[in-house]
Amino acid sequence: MCTSLLFNDLSGSVYAGRTLELPVELPYLAAFLPKGTPLASKTEAHAPLSFTARHDIFGIVVPNGTVEDLKFVEGINDAGLNYSILAFADTHGPEDTFAKDDEVLSAIDLGSWMLSQFATVAEVKDGLQKQPVLVEALAALGGTVPPFHYTVHDRSGASLVIEFFNGEMHLFDNPTGVMTNSPRFDWHMTNLNNYTHLSNIDHSSATFLGQDFIQPDSGIATVTLPSSDTAVDRFVRAVYYAQFSEKVDGPDAAIRQLGHVMNKFDRPKGASVYSSAKASALTKSATKMMGNASAEKPEYITEYTSWITLIDLQRNTLFLRTYNSLGYVRFDLAALKANANGPKVAPLEAFNQAADDAANILYSH
Repeated sequence: MCTSLLFNDLSGSVYAGRTLELPVELPYLAAFLPKGTPLASKTEAHAPLSFTARHDIFGIVVPNGTVEDLKFVEGINDAGLNYSILAFADTHGPEDTFAKDDEVLSAIDLGSWMLSQFATVAEVKDGLQKQPVLVEALAALGGTVPPFHYTVHDRSGASLVIEFFNGEMHLFDNPTGVMTNSPRFDWHMTNLNNYTHLSNIDHSSATFLGQDFIQPDSGIATVTLPSSDTAVDRFVRAVYYAQFSEKVDGPDAAIRQLGHVMNKFDRPKGASVYSSAKASALTKSATKMMGNASAEKPEYITEYTSWITLIDLQRNTLFLRTYNSLGYVRFDLAALKANANGPKVAPLEAFNQAADDAANILYSH
């Protein structure tokens, strides 16, 4: 269901990659919200929280009526702060002990609030100590409590995981910069103790009982990497590729290298299937969101990578590849600001990119 990681180039500049997997396409939009855009969050039993964007924001969102109520799934702001939402089945709490007149932030609006208000992970952590936050059931998700956790990165490489479980909000500093899905983040970190043997050095020869054996290919170093697409195995693989993938010089080379890394987590339709009767609450809610609640349900469903983003936190640039695209399209926050006189939104499918006919290039050489 989603893999997020950080990648550094030779100079230490930071880049963020993530995939998003679901068995259905949500009505995603690409959205640019300039500084000064009014935003809001509303919980059922409390005063609404209104705030004005202090930063320019670009990201992938799900609509919920108005511009001020867009739900950010992935985004970046002009200070190089990056936010991602990932599925987390263990979501629970916190309990609502706030006064009725408190301005409470709905957890589903953490993206718009953090991206619009803060420049660094440290500022986010400080802000979360002061701002009441609740996880509430959403009509847009068919009345389901949003089963998510949240990652935040900044251009220094600082990384934060926000999870709600056991009736409380938990903030984890994330030294790996990696996140996937359930179990909770501290479990994944403990599990890494089982992989201290990992190395990218191929051991391609050995002697057994006096006989020499040679592996005739490269790549044997990855034989002990866990191979499934479960969140547990993807977390370990993401740490491996973030650690060992060659560090390159300069942002353009780094984005290309990060693209190759994220290809390791690109899941095609049909790679694995499961009974529709065992669909998660998130999958069922997403289906309802698309208006398919009464449609005939297939016997099996398959999760696939709906889209991938590569983000340059220094240049505030986001690269997007959708499932129906062969290449990435580029969004530059500074260029968006220079050419927009207000919020701009467009369906994500508008950025699907087919292969161009390259015959004219061949003929010109």
